[in-house]
Amino acid sequence: QVQLQESGPGLLKPQQTLSLTCTFSVGSITTHSYYWNWIRQTPGRGLEWMGAITYGGHTYYSPSLKSRTSISRDTSKNQFTLQLSSVTPEETAVYYCVRGQVVGGSYHFDYWGQGTQVTVSS
Repeated sequence: QVQLQESGPGLLKPQQTLSLTCTFSVGSITTHSYYWNWIRQTPGRGLEWMGAITYGGHTYYSPSLKSRTSISRDTSKNQFTLQLSSVTPEETAVYYCVRGQVVGGSYHFDYWGQGTQVTVSS
């Protein structure tokens, strides 16, 4: 059973940079065909995919967040990290790290972390 765990600050002020780390058990972040994603959920907008880093280290970002988002990885620790700059109160959300893979030509999210609440408030 793959387990993912998010960690990071729960409270930020507007314009600060959010930094979250995901650590997971079982396997390697470089295992072929896996993609490591960040997804957030807000009451108003539901689930929003933010970006991903692949087993090969390539990154993909949501177009709406690309200018403020960076995803990186530490292969020695089986961790990947999200950085989101210039946060606003509207980005108060539960942030999830999620493993994904392509199966039969379709992209699936198969394992989710429990989520971490991030609140942006002055």
